[in-house]
Amino acid sequence: MTDSLITLDWQAIRADLDRLQGALERAIVGQRSLIAELLAAVFAGGHVLLEGLPGLGKTQLAKALAAGLGIHLARIQCTPDLLPADITGSEILVRAGEQQRLEFRPGPLFSPMVLVDEINRATPKTQAAFLEAMQERQVTYGGVQHHLPTPFWVLATQNPIELEGTYPLPEAQLDRFLFKLKVEYPSAEALLAMLEISLDDEPADGLPPVLDHHRVLALMAQIREVFIAGPIKQAAVDLLLATQPDHPKASPLARAHLRYGASPRGLQSLLRAARVLAVRDGRAHVALEDIQAVALPALRHRVLLTITGQLEGMNADTVLAGIVQEWRRAH
Repeated sequence: MTDSLITLDWQAIRADLDRLQGALERAIVGQRSLIAELLAAVFAGGHVLLEGLPGLGKTQLAKALAAGLGIHLARIQCTPDLLPADITGSEILVRAGEQQRLEFRPGPLFSPMVLVDEINRATPKTQAAFLEAMQERQVTYGGVQHHLPTPFWVLATQNPIELEGTYPLPEAQLDRFLFKLKVEYPSAEALLAMLEISLDDEPADGLPPVLDHHRVLALMAQIREVFIAGPIKQAAVDLLLATQPDHPKASPLARAHLRYGASPRGLQSLLRAARVLAVRDGRAHVALEDIQAVALPALRHRVLLTITGQLEGMNADTVLAGIVQEWRRAH
């Protein structure tokens, strides 16, 4: 282990993450697992796609997260007439005395955290602008590149059942999301507790900061120091290859039900998120359990089912869960 790994105060890092988790749980009740997965993706430095029905609190969760992190949140409501310049910004004519010049005015993408509501309602041209921002951390306008702030996260939402007037996200863009999280319907107990705190008010609006910009950056840098042993890296590679239907190490489930397996970017997502879970568990090293815990959110949007699998009622989660179980037994 390196000297920096030994000297880091892992308990303090874990305490900060736990305090943030607790604050979000008080604002968004009944979504403990979802919040934990969201924090894993955020502190791994990745973007998140939230899929769920309207009214489940996706927007409030994003607002609460930004408030807890002490950063600004910009919101973009996607519609079919949304133009790239509406999100990236544009040049305006500025007059100074008798002189005139074009000046770039940044759009909402120039916020540390951007909530993109119903991203699948944006046209392919606008989605391409999102894709550049998510991958390159920059926007290009008039041939000039403008860098986005650090850190920078996109939290995008989509409705899984509303298809009219939508444009399915291309696979290349889906692959840029570190996690795809499913927002489940709350339990009866959670719905009752929700009435106690949000009947006439939105707790996310008044949530005080738990961290600040500098502490967030420090935590993300410290989490990158978590140790990943060689056998753990090899195990993660084995899991990725198990999803490749044409690979010699493919799982029988992948050969039977998948057209395409997860990309190499999925391997990076697995290990980056696993480091956060290791810290949450009080460890300075990644274990197989960490990879197993993040496998579904990190890979479910990176695999494609065969037509036969879809007709048989299979879904990505079912197939991946079986592959992960086989992988875990082998390791």
